[in-house]
Amino acid sequence: MPETQTSQTSQTSYVPRLNLFDAAMAVVGGIIGGGIWRNPAAVAAQVGTPTLSIAVWVLGGVIALAGAFVFAELGARRPQAGGGYVYLRDAFGPMPAFLYGWALLLVINTGALAWVAMNFATYASELFGFGAGARLPMAMAAIAVLSVINFYGVKLGATTQNVLTVLKLGALAVVIAVGMAASGDAAAAAAAPPKAPVGAWQIFTVVGAALVPVLFTYGGWQNTSFIAGEIRDAQKKLPRALLIGVGIVILVYVLASTSYLHALGIGGLAASKAPASDTMRAAFGEIGGRFIAAGIMISTFGFLNLVILASPRVYQAMAADGVFFQSVARLHPRYRTPWLAIVIQAIVTLAVLGVGKENELINYNAIGDWIFFGLSGATIFVFRAREARSALAFRMPFHPWPSIVFCLAAVYAIFSAVTSATPIHAATAVGLIVAGIPFYLVWARIIAAP
Repeated sequence: MPETQTSQTSQTSYVPRLNLFDAAMAVVGGIIGGGIWRNPAAVAAQVGTPTLSIAVWVLGGVIALAGAFVFAELGARRPQAGGGYVYLRDAFGPMPAFLYGWALLLVINTGALAWVAMNFATYASELFGFGAGARLPMAMAAIAVLSVINFYGVKLGATTQNVLTVLKLGALAVVIAVGMAASGDAAAAAAAPPKAPVGAWQIFTVVGAALVPVLFTYGGWQNTSFIAGEIRDAQKKLPRALLIGVGIVILVYVLASTSYLHALGIGGLAASKAPASDTMRAAFGEIGGRFIAAGIMISTFGFLNLVILASPRVYQAMAADGVFFQSVARLHPRYRTPWLAIVIQAIVTLAVLGVGKENELINYNAIGDWIFFGLSGATIFVFRAREARSALAFRMPFHPWPSIVFCLAAVYAIFSAVTSATPIHAATAVGLIVAGIPFYLVWARIIAAP
């Protein structure tokens, strides 16, 4: 297996300890966070009919699958730690790659970590009866605990991820089974259905609006590419893990949305603020509500673990290229983890938790995430044009159509995220990314100079 950039700066290198199951569970865990527990309600309210509601989730799955095909080939071409950073560096040059890592640290992943940590703390407070004042300390504690776990080795972090992912899939399976078994008659009668769209243009516009939360709910599989350097036979197993993981998520999301509709009806689902909770409460009362609180706790905790596990590999790769603090390039001699990158990420996340507002965090994250998500996907066109056709462990079928579908979806998601944010939020997100340019010039020209 090709060695990572680390070997150029340190005698300690990554050890491929993760198998196909570890990688597939990382994909699933990186996608399923808190969205599927509540976003189907927003979709139902937008589209107004059960058929369109399910169709939007299927369409989002098609786009996610197109992205998985793109990243599967990219992973086969560049099975190195750092994922999208490596793809951007080799396709478009070091500055776009640096700005991606910069955005991950300051806008994308630390913002997502902070936002999801607060969601975790909200449900934990509800489950254990803590007051609102406990939310921030609990969110900070979650970041600290998971950072320590991942400090001590990728296998420990992956095992933690496997357990959490299996538990969250189990919780969703229970909700799906309960929803499918419910009659839904009382809930459907109690809530009037939302107004259904009329005409092709109105259907097109409402489906487009509903697709925004769906695309965000499906996002996150790219995180697994960050740990490619620690997957055994990554050229073969990373593409398989991406396709298996995304396939599992599509199945779960469509079934979950169908079960909510069956239990609550289109009117009840559209009016619900917590459809999973309402589905379980209708069947089991308060016990059902507490079960959902526990399920969402596990789901969000698993997402936090995956991001904390994967993202520091990007900062380490940047340092190995000479565009970040050189000390970050060194792995822990015993645990083979980018320990200093993990510490830096934890510090930045805790700082964001202390000063950020939750609605601002998600706006910053969405805009930055899809800018670089789309750019990373577009690198496939560069590699296909530049590199001679050679035997790869995985080549995307039907090229260029999956790539075109994914890149157009990314453009749409960026447009939607910008227009749905306030002008100050959109400008701040873009400004934070652009602010990385002078820092890149400093590292590239001074620190990296011989």
